[in-house]
Amino acid sequence: MKILFVAPYPFAKAPSQRLKYEQYYSYFEDAGYEITTSSFIDDQFWSIVYKPGNVFKKIIFTLLAYLRRIGDLFRLGQYDIVYVHLWVTPIGPPVFEWLFRKFSKKLIYDIDDLIFLKPKSKSNPLINWLKSGSKPIYLMKVADHVITCTPHLDTFVRQYNHKTTDISSTINTQIYKPRENYSISNNKLTLGWSGSHSTSKYVYLLKDVFIKLKETTDFRLLVIGDKEFKMEGVDVTSIAWQESTEVIDLSKIDIGLYPLPDEEWVLGKSGLKALQYMALGIPTIATAIGANFRVIEHGVSGYLVKDDQQWLDAIIALANDSQLRESIGTKAAERVEQYYSINANAPVYLKIMDSLLKR
Repeated sequence: MKILFVAPYPFAKAPSQRLKYEQYYSYFEDAGYEITTSSFIDDQFWSIVYKPGNVFKKIIFTLLAYLRRIGDLFRLGQYDIVYVHLWVTPIGPPVFEWLFRKFSKKLIYDIDDLIFLKPKSKSNPLINWLKSGSKPIYLMKVADHVITCTPHLDTFVRQYNHKTTDISSTINTQIYKPRENYSISNNKLTLGWSGSHSTSKYVYLLKDVFIKLKETTDFRLLVIGDKEFKMEGVDVTSIAWQESTEVIDLSKIDIGLYPLPDEEWVLGKSGLKALQYMALGIPTIATAIGANFRVIEHGVSGYLVKDDQQWLDAIIALANDSQLRESIGTKAAERVEQYYSINANAPVYLKIMDSLLKR
């Protein structure tokens, strides 16, 4: 059986692909599926797409990407399943989405985040005007099955299609191993956050908490994913994200932080950052919103907090008690293995695919 994965980004580059379906490829192949991937953005385009400028190059790469999609149209009939992630093409009305639906035998649509709300791109302002929120809505309606990633998103999709499955971003627990040592290196607590330059702004939500924490606790803030990040009055170590060192870098964190604003966009987030911390046995504190309520059992496998005082209390409690850090971290890793690991979710993906082909 053949599957064509229609992806926005190159393989192993974007978290929405890398930590969802891409890490299941070997499981799909072991189950008898032959996999082909077609990415809209190739490796060359990826190297500049989120950088300001390079307008001419971006236009050329975009035209080449559309030619790839036209080429895909002529081979859709070769595949038993076409698996579309986010969109087929990023610009305009759902013309290519309509064509892909028309010529696909079976179509699975995988939506991550509330992309139909049209988030703004600072590096590509022209795209903001050209993008259409109708593409994901159309794909929701016409897919043979829709894979979502949060309860809120799943409820939204069911307005258009009742054939849905909510599968969170998941963790490869063969790579993410829980820590055994919960002592604090050099007696200096490391609070940590991981993300990207576009989401690091959420760390500033905790600035007042950090300033207050300095009165009682010696700590540093490790920011992974935005090497330019700074915060006045706070000891910050900021580094770029690298796949090759991701687990090593995350393992330097004593307490993982996952602050989020109270915005509708957040309800599409699957709690991935929290899951990464938790899988490594890092005690985690997260804003009490959205999917975090299902990821974390408050007071058991982490903490869910609502205001600055609750953030401060949770950090201080964990900072001052190594046994508490170990208890919370151990329960967190167990929860990820049970509900959010590849081992737990591979059968869910395969059941969807097999059901479409009546295997």
